[in-house]
Amino acid sequence: MAEDSKEDSVASNVESDQPTPDGSLSNSVLAVGSCLLRRMEICVAEAEKRSGKNAVSMQETFTVYLVETRPIDATAEGRSPPPDSLWRRYSEFELLRNYLIVAYPYIVVPPLPEKRAEFVWHKLSADNMDPDFVERRRIGLENFLFRVASHPVLSNDEILYHFLIKEHGWKEMVYETGFQAKADSRLRALSATFRVRSPHKRLVEMKHYSDGLQSHTAQLLRARTRVADRLYAVYKVHGNYGRVFSEWSAIEKEMGDGLQSAGHHMDAYATSIDDILEEEEHYADQLKEYLFYAEALRAVCRKHELSQFELEMASLDLISKKQQREELATGIVRTFSLKGMTNKLFGQEAPEQREAKLNLLEGLIAEGEETVKEKTAECEEHAEKAWADILRFKDQKDKDLQEALISYALMQISICKKGIQVWSNARECFLKM
Repeated sequence: MAEDSKEDSVASNVESDQPTPDGSLSNSVLAVGSCLLRRMEICVAEAEKRSGKNAVSMQETFTVYLVETRPIDATAEGRSPPPDSLWRRYSEFELLRNYLIVAYPYIVVPPLPEKRAEFVWHKLSADNMDPDFVERRRIGLENFLFRVASHPVLSNDEILYHFLIKEHGWKEMVYETGFQAKADSRLRALSATFRVRSPHKRLVEMKHYSDGLQSHTAQLLRARTRVADRLYAVYKVHGNYGRVFSEWSAIEKEMGDGLQSAGHHMDAYATSIDDILEEEEHYADQLKEYLFYAEALRAVCRKHELSQFELEMASLDLISKKQQREELATGIVRTFSLKGMTNKLFGQEAPEQREAKLNLLEGLIAEGEETVKEKTAECEEHAEKAWADILRFKDQKDKDLQEALISYALMQISICKKGIQVWSNARECFLKM
C-alpha cells in the first residue's frame, strides 16, 4: 500500500543522532515508535502581517505565523539551545493537511482553524485581519500541529518533519510525492454519485454519526451566539444604570455618595463584558474544531465507500468476462445480445477466431482476478485502519468536549456570581445612604 511505503520511507531516513550540517534538528526525531510531540517542542509563537505580490503580481496583505521547534532531549539534558524557527502562511498549513489527507486516507486528519470567522456574535469583527481573530487562529494552528505531532501515524511523516524545520524547498518536496494528481482524481471520484451495494456497516453508522455531530455542534454554536448577543445587551444596560446613578448623585446630598458608589460598580460591570465574550470565543473555537472534525470523519467513511465501489465494479467486470468465456466455449448465449443475434444470422465464428478470443479473455480474467484480490485487500485494510483511528478519535473527542463544556459551564457560573456580587455591592451602597 502507498501509505505503508511512506511509513517505510520515514523509517529508512532515520540515520543518526548527529545534527544536520545546516544546524537543524537531527533526523533522530523521526524515530518510529513514539509520537513527534514527545521528542520535539512545537509552538506557533506569533503572527505577523505582511504585504507582497501574489502569483499574478497583484499586491496583497497576508498573515504569516512563526513556527518554533526544539528537541526535547536538549531540554532534558539541561541545555537550552535557541529554537529553530521559520515563517509559514495559512496556505502552507492547508497544503500540509491536503497532503496528509491523500497520503493517509484511513485517518481522521485534524482540521485547521477557520480561515474566516463563522458563528460570531454581531459585535465581534469577522475581518480575517482583525488582531483578535488572528490571535485565535494562531492558537488554532498551534493546536493543529499538536494534534498531528501527537498522532501515532501522522507524527512520523517525513513531510510533516520538513514542514517544521525546512523553510525553503518544502513545497517542492510535497509536490514531488505526486499527491496532487491523486488528490485531483480522488476528488473527481468522490464528487461523483455512486451507490455501494454492500457498504461497511460500522462505517455507515459512523458516517451518519458525523452528520449528527456536525448538526448538533452547529446548533450549539448558533445558540451560543444568540446568548452572547443577549448577554452583551444585559451588560450594556448595566452601563445605563451606572450613568443614571452617577447623574442622580449630583443632585442629592445625603444619598449622593451611595448612588455614586453604586454607579461605579455598575460601570465596572458593564465594561467587563468585552473581555468575557472574548474569552468565550476561545471555548467556541474548541467547539468549531469538532464541527470541522465531523467533515474529516465523513471523508474517511466516504473514501471507504469509494474503495468498496471500485471493488464491486471490478467484481462485476470479472463476472461479465467469465460469462463471455463460457459463451465462447459452449457456443450458448444465455442472455440477449447483439453478438447472439449476429451468430444466429451469419453463423458461428471460425475456430481460430474463437480460440484467439478465448486466449484474450483468459488473460483479462487473470488480470481481473488479481485486481479483485488487490481491491479486496485494500478495502479490508482501509476499513480496519479507519475503524482503529475512528475509535482513537472518539476517545479524544469525548475527553475534549467534556473539558470544553465543563469550562464553559464554569465560566457561565462565574459570570452569574459576578452579577450577584455587583448587586450585593450596590445593596451595601444603598444601605449606607
